[in-house]
Amino acid sequence: MLFCSESFLIFFTIVFTLYWALRSNSLRVWLLLIASFLFYATWNKWLAVVIALSTLMDFVVGIVMESSGSPLRRKLVLALSLTGNLGLLVYFKYMKFFIESIQSPLYALGFDNVFPVMQVILPIGISFYTFEAINYTVDVYRRRIPAERRLTHFMLFITFFPHLVAGPIVRARDFLPQVARMKRWDWARIQLGAQFFAGGLFKKMAIADRMALFADPVFASPSQFGSYAVWIGTLAYTVQIYCDFSGYTDMALGCAHLLGYKLAPNFRAPYLSPNVSEFWRRWHMSLSTWLRDYMFIPLGGSRGSDLRTCRNLLVTMTLGGLWHGASWTFIAWGLMHGLLLIAHREFQFFTRQFPGLVLALLSVPGTIARTFVTFLVVSLGWILFRAPSFEIADVVFQRLFIPTKGGAVAIPEVSFWITFVAVAFGHILAQRACWKRWLSRLPPPALGLYYATIVTLALLLSPADGKPFVYFQF
Repeated sequence: MLFCSESFLIFFTIVFTLYWALRSNSLRVWLLLIASFLFYATWNKWLAVVIALSTLMDFVVGIVMESSGSPLRRKLVLALSLTGNLGLLVYFKYMKFFIESIQSPLYALGFDNVFPVMQVILPIGISFYTFEAINYTVDVYRRRIPAERRLTHFMLFITFFPHLVAGPIVRARDFLPQVARMKRWDWARIQLGAQFFAGGLFKKMAIADRMALFADPVFASPSQFGSYAVWIGTLAYTVQIYCDFSGYTDMALGCAHLLGYKLAPNFRAPYLSPNVSEFWRRWHMSLSTWLRDYMFIPLGGSRGSDLRTCRNLLVTMTLGGLWHGASWTFIAWGLMHGLLLIAHREFQFFTRQFPGLVLALLSVPGTIARTFVTFLVVSLGWILFRAPSFEIADVVFQRLFIPTKGGAVAIPEVSFWITFVAVAFGHILAQRACWKRWLSRLPPPALGLYYATIVTLALLLSPADGKPFVYFQF
């Protein structure tokens, strides 16, 4: 059930009505837990069972670790949990990729069918709920949070359907206290939830799905397009992936607020970042902070020598790229961002020797220039993220930087540029918190008209064949 589908709206309306009709918090937890498993079972009921079993394992692990006084036993139990969670992730998401990567050079040497190719159904959202389980067990091991003793509360933390399949990645210390707290009807919060959901619906249907009409043909066969059209396709995907993923996040936050829960924000106008380090503090923030807390810092972080810090950045971002997908293009994308973070770090050290240069870079024209360069570099990086192979990515890069006139297929550029400028303008307004101020001043009738207009425009501007959310594949 996609958030923007009729079936989900019916499903959520039923859950919402029953939820607020109940007066017992424990019954509400049971309702959300059942609804979450039904929601996931619409994709595959057996994979819902896999989630239930892995969640039960982590629940037991947390209690055993907390009650054990032996450091060695606690480490062994943690190792068991990490092995189980990462083992499931590797089996379902990466095993086929690893086998095919080994097979390719063996084929070149004349060997055939050394390993059987596995056909495994990828559980939707496995990367997200695996990271949530790991953050819980690691935090219990570090004694940062107590182990949850109520199975229903813990299972809801993992399976809560608004964030189950594409995040944001939720921390146990933020979510579990909310499960135990009785929720009260709050009109302001209901309004906030509706606002998030309507905005996310518009981003997804009216912008992301329309941008896919420009991006998909270009990345399917870039050789059919001229340089100008390939630039449009590249920029279209830059807009598409942001509006698609942030649109999903907004709808997830909206659904959670409508049920009395608060999820962490995942985006903060990332394309207005003046450098790549700032970009990663604004883009997919729940993943960025997870990688920082559970990978970069345990590796040593920025402690130690400059060389070690660069190594830690490179390892973290490369594994972050692999987290996104079982493909060498994702690994290359993560490696590229690791190198960009290292380059930015070294550039910062270099500019400290020239105070005048620092002042110029921090000026308004300097900030605009840095933001433009960062946006351009990030957009070019999305080519590796989107292209199905290095061969396709290579053709896209060639068309971008080796001028090619015309092409077999034309792109309706006017529609693209209107949408692109509108998104850029909306980005700036969001950065300045204009939407929030304006909406807070509207009287209730005008506010209701605004929400109705947003939903109507989303339905009218959406292409006939809607697209699944991009991050569902991760």
